[in-house]
Formats: sequence, structure tokens, C-alpha cells
Amino acid sequence: MYKIRVYPGSDSSLTRDSGSESTPLLSSESRTSPELVIFDDSDTSDLDPSPASCSLIYGSIDSSYNTILATPKRPISSMKNSELFVSTMANSFCTVSEKNYELRNVDLTLNENSNTKKAHEIDFVPGPLQFQPDIIQTSCKDLKPKQSSLVTIFSIWNTLLGSSLLTMPWGITMAGFFPGIILNLLMSGLCLYTAYRLVVAHAYHGGGSDIEVLDLCRIYLGKWAEHIARIFSIAVLLGATIAYWILMANFLYNSVNFIYDNIAGWSTHHVSENISYKEVLCPKDFQDNNTIVTYEKTYDMLGPAWDLRNTVPMFLALPIFPLLNFNSTTFFTKFNSFGTVSVMYLIIFVIIKSVSWGINMDQVEWTTSWVIRPTFPALTGLLAMSFFIHNIVINIMQSNRNQEKNGRDLTIAYFLVTLTYIIVGVTFFMCFPLPKSCIEDNLLNNFQKWDGLTIGARIVLLFQLVTVYPLLAYVLRIQLLSWIWKRASNKGLVLFINLVLVSICIIFATFVPHIGIIVRYTGALSGFIYVFTFPNLLHLSILKKEGKLGICSILFHLAIPVIGFLNLIAQFFITDH
Repeated sequence: MYKIRVYPGSDSSLTRDSGSESTPLLSSESRTSPELVIFDDSDTSDLDPSPASCSLIYGSIDSSYNTILATPKRPISSMKNSELFVSTMANSFCTVSEKNYELRNVDLTLNENSNTKKAHEIDFVPGPLQFQPDIIQTSCKDLKPKQSSLVTIFSIWNTLLGSSLLTMPWGITMAGFFPGIILNLLMSGLCLYTAYRLVVAHAYHGGGSDIEVLDLCRIYLGKWAEHIARIFSIAVLLGATIAYWILMANFLYNSVNFIYDNIAGWSTHHVSENISYKEVLCPKDFQDNNTIVTYEKTYDMLGPAWDLRNTVPMFLALPIFPLLNFNSTTFFTKFNSFGTVSVMYLIIFVIIKSVSWGINMDQVEWTTSWVIRPTFPALTGLLAMSFFIHNIVINIMQSNRNQEKNGRDLTIAYFLVTLTYIIVGVTFFMCFPLPKSCIEDNLLNNFQKWDGLTIGARIVLLFQLVTVYPLLAYVLRIQLLSWIWKRASNKGLVLFINLVLVSICIIFATFVPHIGIIVRYTGALSGFIYVFTFPNLLHLSILKKEGKLGICSILFHLAIPVIGFLNLIAQFFITDH
């Protein structure tokens, strides 16, 4: 989802890459205002990714536009960067001019004879200006987005899928078989609609790569909306880091146990003899039809020093914490595409295991498959995060070559994501050979540590998360610093934030090591704002501005936030562990 662009002599700056892999937990804006990173002599700082800002002012979709170029704080240091600045600005301007809007008040002149400026510097002068003839040769036609609809669809599919696949069978268990399928479809449609409302609001405002959800909230709803949106954007990132830490600790623990047992020669594993499928297990015990949750402690010779809850989360900090303090995160972005491999591996893993088991649902389970369980909000909270792409959907869709097909492409992408979730969740649920209540919120916990395909999945996912986590922490740090700290950050402050973040993750991994709980609460909380509320408020604000606001529209678009609020409240009445 993100790509790190590094300039010589400056700290890494984060730009979006819709074609890279990530999970829904990685969705967030990394900038607080429209800026272009074009200088190569900036000070190293997390908070100052761009010394100069470039603001584009748009009006109504039915009106003409004036585009204002802000004077930079310091001159551009090289002709190469000057050309990059002009090219980037022209690209932004073309986004407007493609809609037959008039471009005004833009002038970049090269003052080669000035005694006070070097030949390669750009001189910004007041008054109506125009591009120099040698620069204007770069046409808008060449600067149009080159991303096809197929790439756009795959980018959304690739971004949404991720760790949610591990929890989807558990979500089906919490809601019921057919109710789980229906809720998947309903939540997908609802999230698709609100995501499309953001895309339409962005187009109404005039487009532009520097206008994001936070900007739209500030412009149409007020400064308060921007602050709230930022808070919940940070909440999404924090929930993601916690969930990833829990998963990494789990994968590390089981992988080390597997390696140690093989080296030490411990080949025997305690498995119930009354089941036919010895590679699966049920971490829950059932007595007198009442569920009593007891977690089995894996027997090994490492003693209490190697414990999944008490020590492994802290051991994990030894290799991860140094990675969070790198000035450049470009190394980790090279492995982003590996996330696609891990997702495909997980899908194939579930299909292979399910086929080997066959369908395992008796007559009673088929009879009660239409009954919705009272714990169904656990699935709706999970799905609010699983379909969460709203804070980056504008960045992905504006790169689509055919902007008039954004609605179609977004719909196809959500359909494919929904189909993938249903296939993984329903297939695993139907074929799981043990009682369905045994299904864990991390489906890999239902397999013995010595199972070959399971070991492969854990190692692949561990490597992916180790490379993604530093990027996630970087985005969270930028979001936080740009909001509460107006000055350039120093290494001490960055170190402190990373230390607090890791400590929070360790605490949750020790006392609440359940990704189902983390994901559903995070999804319900942030989804209430980003998915269910602000997209609809933006739409109502635009309708009011256009004089098209009606009673039916008000009732419909205000009912959606009510659904999101009820989904959030319902999470506090569910006991899933």
C-alpha cells in the first residue's frame, strides 16, 4: 500500500503505492497537508518530509478553477529537481484541466541572468505568469494516469486482503453459517457504497493528488471533522500494529518450537486418539455443554523462559525495535510484493486442507445453519476492518486511467474481495473436522505445530509481517508527529514514540493475545467514523451545497451512521473467549 521514496540527505518520505501489498490494517494517510517532496538538502526529520508545500485550491465541480502555487520556503537546489517540480505541478494541473477547467495564475520563470540567483533556481514572481516555452513541452496528455482498470482492481484486492483471512472462519462461527455469508454481502455492499461516496466527493471537489479524505473533511465539514478523522486514522494504525505484534509473536513461538523439537529429536506429540485428523487440534475444552475456555500450553523443553504470552512478545522486540529506528525504510518496501505471495499461499493452504477433509457438517448443523447467533456482531466488527480502505481509496482510484469507470472498477474489486473472504471462511467452516466451536480467531492455531503446510504458512507470514511492521510504525509516527508536534522531530522523540508503541504492543500480546478481539474493536470503532459516518456527511454536505438535499436522502444517509454506532456498541456485549 505504501512506497517509501528517499531523497539524498533527507529522511525517508512516504508516498502511496496502490500496487503494493498490505492489509486493511495498513490504511492511512501519511501526510497532513498537500505537499511535494522535491528538495534534496532538507534536514533529517520524521516530521518534515517536505520543506516546501504546494497547495491546490479547487472550487465546485460546476465552476471554473483558480490554481495557486505557493512560494517555497527555499530555492530548489538543482535543475533536476526543478524539472521534477514542474513536471509534478503540471501533473496536478492536468488533473484539473482534463475536466475542461481553466488554468490560471501559474508562472515559473528561469532567471538565468540574475545576480542574486543561480542559473538553475526557479524564480517565483508575483502576478499572472505562464510556463516557459521549453518547459510547457511536457504535455498533459503524457502525464495522465497510466494505471489500467485491471491494475486498479487488483490493487484494491491486494490491499484489502491480508490478516483478515486468518480470522474469517472464526467470524463465520460467531455469526452462523448462512448468516455469516449474508453479513459478508451486506457489509461489503455498505462499505462499497461509502467508499464510492468518497471517490465522488473527491471528483466533485475537482480531483487532484493532494486532496485526501482529511482535506475533504476539513473543507466540507469543518476543522473538527479533520481532527476526529485523524484520531481514528491513528487508531486504525495502532490497532494494526497490535494485531501484527500478536501474530508475529504467535508465528515466532511456533516456528522456534518446531525447529527446536526437530533438533532436539522430540518427535512425539500428544494428540487425542479419538479423532481421525491428527494434524488439527481444539484449544478449547467442552464440559456439560458449557464452553470452558482453557488454553493448552505447548510442551517443550525450553521451560518458562519461552512462553507464548509472558516472554515471547518481549523477545520479539529484540529484532523488531532496531528496525523501527532506521532513517530509511526503502529496504522493507522491496518485500511488499511478498505479501501477495503470502495471501495466495494462505488461500491455497485453506483449499488444500479443506479438500483433504471433505465436508464435515452433520444434520443438526445443517438444520441450525440458518440461525443467527447472538455473537454475530463479532463478525460485523471484523468485516468493518476487513473492508476498510476508505482512507486511501482516493489515492488508488485517482490513478485509474479511465476515471469514468471508477465506480465499476471499485465494485468489481469489492466483489472479488467478498468472494475471497466467503470462499476461505465458508470452506474452512464446512470442512473443519472438529466441532465448529473449536475454530480459533487465528485459524493456524487449529493445526499442530509439526504440520508441514502450517509451518510454511507461519514462516511466510512471519517474514511478511516483519517487513511490513516497520512501515506501519513509520506511518503511525508520521501521523502522530504531524498532528501534535509542529517542529522538526529529533531522534530522541522518535526513539521515545517507538518505545511507547512497542510497549503497548507487548502489553496487549501478553494480556489480550486475541487478534479477533483487537480487529473487531478496531474495525467497529474506526469504521464508525471512516466507513459509516464521514462519507455520508460529506455527501449530504455536497447535496446541500447543490440545493438537492431531500428528506429521503437525509434519512438514508443518517441511518448508515446509526448502523455503525450500533455495531460499535454491540462489541461490548460479546464474549468470544
